[in-house]
Amino acid sequence: MPWSDPASLAAIGIGAAAVSAVGTQLGLAYARRNGMLDLPGERRSHAQPTPRGGGLGIVVACLMLLLLVAATTPQPLPWVLIAAGLLLVAGVGWWDDHRPIPAWPRLLAHAVAAGLLAWAMWMQGASPLAALGAFVLGLGLVNAWNFMDGIDGLAASQALLCGLGLACVLVDPWIALAIAIGGASLGFLPANLPRARVFLGDVGSGALGFLMAVLLAAGFAERPVAGWPVLLLAPMAMLVDAGLTLFWRMRRGDRWWQAHAQHLFQRSSRRHGHAKVCLAYALWTLGAIGLMLVLQGRPDMLALVISIAAFAASGLFWGQLHRTGESATEGFGS
Repeated sequence: MPWSDPASLAAIGIGAAAVSAVGTQLGLAYARRNGMLDLPGERRSHAQPTPRGGGLGIVVACLMLLLLVAATTPQPLPWVLIAAGLLLVAGVGWWDDHRPIPAWPRLLAHAVAAGLLAWAMWMQGASPLAALGAFVLGLGLVNAWNFMDGIDGLAASQALLCGLGLACVLVDPWIALAIAIGGASLGFLPANLPRARVFLGDVGSGALGFLMAVLLAAGFAERPVAGWPVLLLAPMAMLVDAGLTLFWRMRRGDRWWQAHAQHLFQRSSRRHGHAKVCLAYALWTLGAIGLMLVLQGRPDMLALVISIAAFAASGLFWGQLHRTGESATEGFGS
């Protein structure tokens, strides 16, 4: 099937958006009936009880695309493995949305899903190092997207931009999956912006992180190791804030696996509001994706050096704002 055909991609994007939008409304109704609410608190960034689990529609839309690819490819097993990993991550997230479960069982489920992704990449000809990279991506990004799902619109808008950005540099049929992720995220966003009527929940945030890992793992499998940091530019905003906040909390001796409100986006949203911070992160990501596209086709070492420099500059920016507290974030979303 010609997945990169513009008509096919348009149909995939529109279809994913429609399925996600319907699934979001069904998830919202289900959450209200079953009392699945995120309550305000000192570790939260919202002021009203809000239903969670709206990301179920994103899971359904992307699962449908994965199964469609599996049904039309001569080698379906890798796609079935990826679909199984998505179901595992979404399933444990859906369980957690109903009744919170301890961190370690969730982490074990994420590790198994990451292992399925690594196995799928290996079956498709990835090198052992690329398969290991897929495992690390699967485990890391599921939790990064979960950590960063703390204000209205952020996690879904970042998945939308990253999906569309990576669609520009991937090959068939990964382009179709990238478009489906973007479309599904777009279908969810009207219920999450400008003020959330429903949250992604762990079912949605974990699924988006896993799907981002799938796209990046596909890119890793096609490129030399020196080219991997270029692809990581797409989710740079999420990686920098999630990664450095985690490192900072571990150094302080905090229980890093517990919910908190110490991410830069959370500190900034208390001063500037959710919409402005979401826009600021979107601009950060658009700039990073633009750089990723500019670096395509450049010599590997040059692209590697520039990518590392971009991450270093973003890390320094994060550190300056985080050290100086909320007052230093003035103008971040303005």
